Amino acid sequence: MIEAVSFLVLLCIAMPLKYLSDMPDLGKKVVFWVGLVHGLLFMTYAAVAFFAWFKRQLPGKLLLLTAVASVVPLGPFFIDHRLKTQEAHETEPAAP
Repeated sequence: MIEAVSFLVLLCIAMPLKYLSDMPDLGKKVVFWVGLVHGLLFMTYAAVAFFAWFKRQLPGKLLLLTAVASVVPLGPFFIDHRLKTQEAHETEPAAP
C-alpha cells in the first residue's frame, strides 16, 4: 500500500509541481526525492512478490496480477484485497 501511495504522490503532486507550476526548480527536486523513494519501494514490492512466489506462498497467476497491478495507477489497491484473501485462505486451519 505504501508503494501505491508513493506512486500517486509522484504522479499527482510531484510531476504537476515540476511541469505545471511556477517553481520548476523546486519541482525537479521534489520529483527526484519522491521518485527515489518510490523506486526503492517499487523494488521492495517486486522483491517481496517474487520471494512469496519462490516460497510457494503466492501462485504464479497472482504473481502476474501483482506485477501488472504494480504499473497501473491504483492497481495495488485492487490487488491488495485479492492477496489478503489468498493469505487468509492459506492460514485458516484445515477442517477435521
